[in-house]
Amino acid sequence: MNALLRWLFDLLVRMLRTVDLPLLGALLALMGIGLAVLYSAGAETPHLVMAQGARFAVGLVAMWGLSRIPPTRLRHWSPLVYGVSLLPLLLVLAIGQGKHGNHWINLGFFYFQPSEVIKLSLPMMLAWFLQREPLPPNFRVVVASGVLIAVPFGLILLQPDFGTGMLVASSGVFALFLAGLSWWWFGAAVAGVSAVAPVAWLFMLRPYQKDRILTFLNPESDPLGAGWNIIQSKIAIGAGGMTGKGWGQGSQSHLDYLPEHTTDFIFAVLSEEFGWIGVATVLALYLFVIGRCLWIAAEARDGYARLLAGSLGLAFFVYVIVNGGMISGMLPVVGVPMPLLSYGGTSAVSLLAGLGLVMAVGAHRPRHGG
Repeated sequence: MNALLRWLFDLLVRMLRTVDLPLLGALLALMGIGLAVLYSAGAETPHLVMAQGARFAVGLVAMWGLSRIPPTRLRHWSPLVYGVSLLPLLLVLAIGQGKHGNHWINLGFFYFQPSEVIKLSLPMMLAWFLQREPLPPNFRVVVASGVLIAVPFGLILLQPDFGTGMLVASSGVFALFLAGLSWWWFGAAVAGVSAVAPVAWLFMLRPYQKDRILTFLNPESDPLGAGWNIIQSKIAIGAGGMTGKGWGQGSQSHLDYLPEHTTDFIFAVLSEEFGWIGVATVLALYLFVIGRCLWIAAEARDGYARLLAGSLGLAFFVYVIVNGGMISGMLPVVGVPMPLLSYGGTSAVSLLAGLGLVMAVGAHRPRHGG
């Protein structure tokens, strides 16, 4: 029996050799909190929790598998992975399904969202491209990088899915930022967006997207229509106070006042039931995950690994900021989930897979004193 236990322990140690245990611990804590809040938000039905738990299991397996791949091999595969990941973005435009467009492909046993894959392949591609060029990037490199970002961003906008497109584009922009891109480029980008905003409003945005922006500016102008989500979300956040109403006692979700309370607005449910203490705990876990990713990036062995881990960590930061701003009325509603809290399959798996890439960088970083 002792020999069997030692063998099992040695096997577990070998399996976890490439896994960053502090990062894994924070992720498991977030997943546990997410499942607990989902159970309450989903009217205490175990089906949602079991389905999300199964997706977390798939994501953890993907995370573990990717953590074992050396960054040198990831670098070699990056152009191929990027090219292949563009194909489903084209396919979804023809056969996709969605409430406001073509976002998912029905594979029979689950719905696959192609834009989630590009969240991994675009940082890989930008890291591969930028580490081959002299840094900080010059005009030619920035333009070429912009094309690599614009292709998937444009395909996602055609679905249309502005929220996901923004997240994808931000991961590429972060790679450029970490490569030393001058600040004046970002100023020029802001000026360019401001210049084309009137044209986009008149000719590019769909009616429901315009409603989201108008609702963001003045949700009380249509309290029973477009402004309902934000108003009810603010009520839920404010009702939580310091300690919250208690697990399963959130009236906004249980009485169906708060729409999308298992997906985009689940953080409002957490705020109502666990109060500021619960919110601060979750935000502290998020900050730890982001900080750990950036620490791994700083300790990386080469430019590719550093850019990959850093851009994925900062993209995680954007998830948290956008969803938090969205449910509190500080940003327009763009359909961005809260990482590891919101109910959803492809997003949870892709997020954990991306952190597996970060762990791969950490597992193969130089060992000081070795």
